[in-house]
Amino acid sequence: MIYTYLGPAGTFTESALLQVPGAADAERVPASSVNSALERVRSGAADAAMVPIENSVEGGVSATLDAIATGHSLQIVAEALVPISFDLVVRDGIDDPSRIRTVATHGHAWAQCRGWAEENMPQAEFMLSSSTAAGAMLLLEENDVDAAICSPLVAEQNPLTVLRRGIEDNADAVTRFVLVRRPGSLPAATGADKTTVVIPLPEDHPGALMGILEQFAARSVNLSRIESRPTGKGLGNYFFSVDAHGHVDEARMADALAGLHRISPDLRFLGSYPAAGLPGEETVAVDRPSVERHNTDAAFAAAARWIEELRARHA
Repeated sequence: MIYTYLGPAGTFTESALLQVPGAADAERVPASSVNSALERVRSGAADAAMVPIENSVEGGVSATLDAIATGHSLQIVAEALVPISFDLVVRDGIDDPSRIRTVATHGHAWAQCRGWAEENMPQAEFMLSSSTAAGAMLLLEENDVDAAICSPLVAEQNPLTVLRRGIEDNADAVTRFVLVRRPGSLPAATGADKTTVVIPLPEDHPGALMGILEQFAARSVNLSRIESRPTGKGLGNYFFSVDAHGHVDEARMADALAGLHRISPDLRFLGSYPAAGLPGEETVAVDRPSVERHNTDAAFAAAARWIEELRARHA
């Protein structure tokens, strides 16, 4: 297996990939961007890619949501959760945050450490980097960057000086990552699964979103994430990226997807896969509300038999 991930080495994305069984011993190739990682999978240069999709502080990762919504279809086969903590690493000679003039990191990392930065180094100018690891690597080169905000793994793997540890504003921050491959067989249903779909809005009219949500609500399908993203085709053109609790092998989820397909024929199914818990958790932490009797697999099967009996009478 060849895995690719948002690099360079030492990113939170690599930490997520290392949760995949066998990934530690497989070939791991860092990519410079989410698009690059996914294109390697589409072209066959990699078997699967690990990319960030959602953060508990900043919400959805737009680069990933947009990249998997367009282009050749891809399939999510697994997810991983990584608790997020940040270190402040500095060039030699800097012994206090007040001496930092420029700090490089990824935009999501800066957002999660902005409060600490404003209090401890308000004079520092933020410089955007493609990842936290890429920002840290700038300290090993000749440039004007004084410091970087990165994962503890980056600091451990490289000759970097850690000035402060745990500078994140929210100690409970978590990022969710998904493992993506070319379409193929689905992971088996576990009873604690998620299904991800992209739903283009065919027509912008009053109640359009309600029509989409009703397909889930009427079948007792709980949503864990829904976000609108512009299609790029002009104002008013959007698609919805949705994570729902359940597996397409469950009758209620399959029926909800069928209803959505009638509303939006260009619906893109991105996969059903096991939901993940935080590392070290014994059970998967997924809130699965009780399913009403009329939305159980048994109820759907009985209804299908009834319809077939009705049709048989008039055959």
